[in-house]
Amino acid sequence: HLATSLPLPSERDHLRPRIDLIAFMIDIKSKYSLKNVEASLAHVDASFFLGKVCFLVTGVGRVNCCSVEMDAIWKLGEVYCSPMLFCELELEGVRAATAQRLLRMLQICAGHVPGVSALSFGSLMRNSADY
Repeated sequence: HLATSLPLPSERDHLRPRIDLIAFMIDIKSKYSLKNVEASLAHVDASFFLGKVCFLVTGVGRVNCCSVEMDAIWKLGEVYCSPMLFCELELEGVRAATAQRLLRMLQICAGHVPGVSALSFGSLMRNSADY
């Protein structure tokens, strides 16, 4: 399910499936994209930041067209203790690989991978970014 911003409308809460992972998309070519994500973060329950939130940063192949400071994006990941995925969605191979990574993250967050919790996976993703 996709939403352009949060909070989600409450009139259909009883029909909404369980939310296992929230992937915030940030287009580095759009300052509005970052502002929208920052505003939406205030509507996310704190428990989701225990491994069930990630940031998907798009447009990284065109760094010369950036409207968003990379420091601001890195700070989001640090402040919210959430992994960052960087990709260029215009390239088919990168798009497919990113979709596979997101699907695997979703499987883990939904509890479909025995022995791996969303919290431990999120911690592993953050630690791997440090190296």
